[in-house]
Amino acid sequence: MANTYTQIYIHVVFAVEGRQNLIAAEYNEELQKYIAGIIAAQKHKLISINNMPDHLHLLIGLRPDATLSDLVRDVKAGSSKFINEQRWVRGRFSWQEGFGAFSHARSQIGTVIRYIQNQQKHHAKKSFHGEYVELLEKFGVEYDRKYIFKSDEN
Repeated sequence: MANTYTQIYIHVVFAVEGRQNLIAAEYNEELQKYIAGIIAAQKHKLISINNMPDHLHLLIGLRPDATLSDLVRDVKAGSSKFINEQRWVRGRFSWQEGFGAFSHARSQIGTVIRYIQNQQKHHAKKSFHGEYVELLEKFGVEYDRKYIFKSDEN
């Protein structure tokens, strides 16, 4: 698309099915590299990625001619298949339906990167459920509690 100039930064968050702690720390780097490859293959820019055992954060520079839902679908499907092929978990691995997505200005990117990279320290103090609800409320996103990531907590 000639003469199209954009700056679209999206922070994406999604959880493991049932918010189970299935992603072992020893696999984090390999999983993150695999997901980076999926994003690069679709010509988006991965700015930051980090995961916990039960969820994942991405900061993406999104192409204007693509849909975020399609990208997240492809990341989830591709990474689920990869995890299952590697046999990193007993049974079948899958990501939970849905995701959170939050847009940011260029001036906020450094703060968002630090937030994503400090997930391990952050979650020593706050649960993922608490973090996710806090993000939804901070961004003024309306939500129904019964549909926030199925787990034992709700």
